[in-house]
Amino acid sequence: VPAVLAQLADLPTLRPAERTAGDEFQVLLDSPEVTAQILGILLRDNRWHVGVGVADVEQPLPESTRAGRGDAYLAARAAVEAARHSVQHIEVRGDSTWCRHLESALWWWSSILTRRTVKGWEVIDLIAQGLTFEAVGTTLGISQSAVSQRASAAHLTEERRAHELVTALTTVALETP
Repeated sequence: VPAVLAQLADLPTLRPAERTAGDEFQVLLDSPEVTAQILGILLRDNRWHVGVGVADVEQPLPESTRAGRGDAYLAARAAVEAARHSVQHIEVRGDSTWCRHLESALWWWSSILTRRTVKGWEVIDLIAQGLTFEAVGTTLGISQSAVSQRASAAHLTEERRAHELVTALTTVALETP
């Protein structure tokens, strides 16, 4: 838990990620983009049972995420319990009829990330740092063509689309009952 909390520490959240008990943590978000960023981190790790709750929280917000109350917290708890038995270990619960579509997109994204090889991750991580295919090839000592092949095998384009889709569906789920 401390390692993932450190990864999430600098992201803009309504309330920061906090350990709640044992190997669990919570974070309160209202940004679809940040939600997708955090979900991408957790899906890549592939060791988490992730529950996403899409609903209202009681206002005013307390200082601590752990002290929060409302339907979003109840939905997240139900989702994480369901995720323990889920094929992709991620579930979405909430008020919106779009929650199932968001969950489907997350399952798709998860299946992309869990099949990626170590060599694929090497290329993807360097591209994420802003390197060109040519610079990635130089860094790894391989041809630009080999970089392109690894990026394709790692489903770079599909991952980018999945991230966009999760962001869009999160936006819709937050806005649509």
